[in-house]
Amino acid sequence: MSDFWLYIKLGLEHVLDWNAYDHTLFIIALCASHTFKTWRRMLLHVTFFTLGHSVSLALATYKVVSVPSEYIEFLIPVTILATAVLSIVNALRGNLQNASIYFSVLTFFFGIIHGFGFAGYFNMINQGNVLVHLLEFALGIEIAQVIIALVVVLLGYIVQQFLKQRYWVMGISGLVLILAIPMLIENWIF
Repeated sequence: MSDFWLYIKLGLEHVLDWNAYDHTLFIIALCASHTFKTWRRMLLHVTFFTLGHSVSLALATYKVVSVPSEYIEFLIPVTILATAVLSIVNALRGNLQNASIYFSVLTFFFGIIHGFGFAGYFNMINQGNVLVHLLEFALGIEIAQVIIALVVVLLGYIVQQFLKQRYWVMGISGLVLILAIPMLIENWIF
């Protein structure tokens, strides 16, 4: 039972670690356009991200797929920037729902990229039943992401008492862009 809490905690810390805030930035950009009315869709997007993250972590852990870390470290800020830009574009168009299956598939794919980024560390610490530990870790990730998503929606609700939703989405997504650009420059591979 102690392994259960260890891997849950590891998943929570993976997302909520302020020194590795890339995951948090992605979830903020992902959830910026959601409100309490669209919580189900938001939860679906967050879960698609967790599923993608878990799939790539499993593929890397079982040595089915190996991706050079420098590519992943470059692609992670690209996914953050792409999600923030998509949110801004949708806000400018007046389409704040991100409801299409396209967006869910994109979120899943971005989760795959983020999962490969953690695979090396997970392989170093994992002892025992890999599949069970992957599921426990995924649960920790999902819990942490839901916490961030709820904070984003709550802050959005408060801000939207004074500003229109589109300005909130553009503002918070713009902030995510500003914070992600140095990560992209630091990990530039070209």
